[in-house]
Amino acid sequence: MRNFILVGALSTLSFFSQAVELKGHLTQGGLVTGQLEDATLIKFNDEPLKVTKEGFFAFGFGRDSQLKHTLSWVDSNSKAHEQPILITKRDYNIDKITGVAKKYVSPPKEVSARISREAVAVRNARKVDSELTYFLDPVYKPAEGRISGVYGSQRYFNGEPRWPHFGLDIANKTGSPVYAPVSGTVVFADVDLYYSGGTLILDHGHSVTSTYIHLSKLDVKVGDKIIRGEKIAEIGATGRVTGPHLDWRFNWKGERLDPALMMLDTLANKK
Repeated sequence: MRNFILVGALSTLSFFSQAVELKGHLTQGGLVTGQLEDATLIKFNDEPLKVTKEGFFAFGFGRDSQLKHTLSWVDSNSKAHEQPILITKRDYNIDKITGVAKKYVSPPKEVSARISREAVAVRNARKVDSELTYFLDPVYKPAEGRISGVYGSQRYFNGEPRWPHFGLDIANKTGSPVYAPVSGTVVFADVDLYYSGGTLILDHGHSVTSTYIHLSKLDVKVGDKIIRGEKIAEIGATGRVTGPHLDWRFNWKGERLDPALMMLDTLANKK
């Protein structure tokens, strides 16, 4: 079998009688969906993927993902196939700030247990691996407003690196509506997390989830089935923030993805 290297946003490969179609962004922070109609097992970097009966699957790349990956599968004739995937490296905005008082950099010790407990709850919610297939649908803009923060950016305070920003920030006044950018099911809803304040997580299937942070109001609860364009929350300034905005995120398993790579520049509630 001939080998190919994939680079770019959309690739279709043919392997004799088989065709592998990959859609998405082959870059750090990108989500990729694919289809293999004649596969009994598909793996990404040796990790088995959930596959629909039509052969659809998904995988993603984190902010600092390595650039070389492997997609492998076994066809209905028990023949093994392997395809190398090469993704592109991205540059991120880095700000270095000195002279910042420690109290503004690190949270007080008395809230450390709360922070740990909330982090576990969010991490567990993102472990959902349902049969939903909304991950194949277009993703729309969830709220109106100015883009005030981008994925991958990072600050250094007094020479110490802070966590990179893993979302897309949309700034607007408190109470501005947030609409579901793609259909899904609510798997996490809490009005008061220490860092993120009002927080929602939606499951879109096959380990793809989206997160909505710093909300002033939640209109949905865990278990609710959400249709794209439905109002799910309102923008706020809850948690540790300097002003009202929506921090919007996507995950595939433990990989943090860039919503801007997926987003169609059309408000989700516009039919």
